[in-house]
Amino acid sequence: MELIKNIFFNTDKLIENSVVKLSYTGELFQDGSNEVFIHYGFGINWENINEKKMEKTELGYQCEITLLNVGTFNFCFKNGENKWDNNNGNNYVFNIEKAPTELVALNTNSISIGNARKLRKSYIWNKKIRLAVYKIITYLPKIISGNYRRKVSE
Repeated sequence: MELIKNIFFNTDKLIENSVVKLSYTGELFQDGSNEVFIHYGFGINWENINEKKMEKTELGYQCEITLLNVGTFNFCFKNGENKWDNNNGNNYVFNIEKAPTELVALNTNSISIGNARKLRKSYIWNKKIRLAVYKIITYLPKIISGNYRRKVSE
């Protein structure tokens, strides 16, 4: 995502149908405005226009927005005195990406008990193999060099 000074998201990608947290530390925050509102819409034609009051924090003004499944997220800011920060007339525009579909289960019955057992067995074998490799790497050089001493309990 292209970085814009004074605007921060809690994620590196804006994904459709997700909730993002937006932080604003721009002109209106720096001027000490008591209230800041985000005015936003989606797509080229600014569909579903909304306005939301942002919460003032030490890190700037913040709010959470639910992104729609439209191509862009467009917004600008205004304070209680109707002073606007609209990126010098260009507004702030970010692309919204499609949600990844390769991780979505198409069949809810795809993980049966048999498959779960196989996954569990492969996980256990993976752990056993890792432990065996660790022991070989740790103790084999000691055994070969003769520096291996077994602790004898008295």
